[in-house]
Amino acid sequence: MLMDIFNFLYESLVVRIVVLSLVVMVFVAFVTYAERKVLGAMQLRQGPMTVGPFGLLQPFADAFKLLSKELIIPTHANRAVFYLAPILILTLALVAWAVIPMSAQMVLADINVGVLYLFAISSLGVYGVIMAGWASNSKYAFLGGLRSASQMVSYEVSMGLVIVTVILCTGSMNLSEIVTADRPLWMQILLLPMLVVFLISILAETNRAPFDLPEGESELSGGFMVEYSSGTFVLFFLGEYMNMVLMSAITTVLFLGGWLPPFGIEALAFVPGVIWFVAKVGLVLFYFFWARATFPRYRYDQLMRLGWKVFLPFSFIWVLIVAGTLIYTGALPQ
Repeated sequence: MLMDIFNFLYESLVVRIVVLSLVVMVFVAFVTYAERKVLGAMQLRQGPMTVGPFGLLQPFADAFKLLSKELIIPTHANRAVFYLAPILILTLALVAWAVIPMSAQMVLADINVGVLYLFAISSLGVYGVIMAGWASNSKYAFLGGLRSASQMVSYEVSMGLVIVTVILCTGSMNLSEIVTADRPLWMQILLLPMLVVFLISILAETNRAPFDLPEGESELSGGFMVEYSSGTFVLFFLGEYMNMVLMSAITTVLFLGGWLPPFGIEALAFVPGVIWFVAKVGLVLFYFFWARATFPRYRYDQLMRLGWKVFLPFSFIWVLIVAGTLIYTGALPQ
């Protein structure tokens, strides 16, 4: 009887969705802890250390503190859109995990157009930011929303061209097949410049330092989130970090071999694939923290110049180079 119940729960799509959502949200909570500890180590300070052993309960203390605050809504705000914006951002960040393969067996929906699905979901995220900026009825929030919209749209173009090069090399838009596709060393080297472009673009796509222009302490205060407090701010906060984890997972799948052992070392195959996947995601997250601790903020004109005058033409030219190389060597997938 117990085995029947266990098998039913394992086969139930609803149960798997709930479990995946809870695991991702708990992981995101501890990402905030990890970021504060990494920044503390880089800046020669302690970071969280008081709440719980080694400060491990600090994320839950922060959540309790924020949720216990009063929710204040501006008098002339559009209440429906004001509430909907943070819910939309968090929902989209969760929905995207449906096609992320964490191992050969651990994927909710192994669809053939997983890349297009992810690109569509990530593109919709900008609507939540625009809605938040408009519904708050504040000039600071509105300008922050406009900044974020132009920033995210600008860098999605170069990210799309980067993804095109990966599809050219693997011949598939299925994320599991992208992970398992045979990519010799010369092909990996050919994709290396696009990995650099992608790593920089995901910083801009997630509004992270040094591209955190939608929020500016000196000119826009909290940007599009300036009027949000209590639970609604928690949703924005979770959405931002969930998008960071999502972009790290996409980077892992497209460029770092997903759940496979690093460098194709067969001797490491005894380690479960999900462990390798989480480790690689953690490596990309460390890059997020490192960039925040190291680089000063860009000016907005510098940000847009980098996206449109550097990354876009370079990505377009590199797509042509990759396609030409694959055709010349006869390695273009059929």
